Amino acid sequence: MQTIEAKTWKFGKDIDTDLIIAARYLNTSDPKELAKHVMEDADPEFVNKMSKGDIIVADENFGCGSSREHAPIALKAAGVAAVIAPTFARIFYRNAFNMGLPIFELPEANEISEGDEVSIDMDNGTITNKTTSKTYKFTPIPEFMQKLINAGGLMSFAQEEIAAQETK
Repeated sequence: MQTIEAKTWKFGKDIDTDLIIAARYLNTSDPKELAKHVMEDADPEFVNKMSKGDIIVADENFGCGSSREHAPIALKAAGVAAVIAPTFARIFYRNAFNMGLPIFELPEANEISEGDEVSIDMDNGTITNKTTSKTYKFTPIPEFMQKLINAGGLMSFAQEEIAAQETK
């Protein structure tokens, strides 16, 4: 069973990829450099306040805007363990899984407050707000998508698959 437990950070509606990682930092694709500036235009102190393994909770349409892969790369490199929102932009959704960043669609995401401690049970499709003792159900991530997350993203998954084929 894969479980993520952490403190939450709250962001609003329509958080676009420019708020996740501003275009002025896209002259690099180095994850460590991008991580220094994640969410900077939404909350200039976010990187200094958060801890590795924390979870972002947002309102609908998280990751809208451009289709750049830098956004989920920056979030993951900064140590964000997962993102919970009612909806995600379609391209961000796919890019997040390709980069190995777990994201969860939860219609009741607005019921989770900043600073709440939550537990995400990926196998059973539940998110428990340990602060309020309320449990929510989401559609579990398909098995293949969980394999992408467990491998650390699409590239790592592909490398594992190639290595497995070579040993046969």
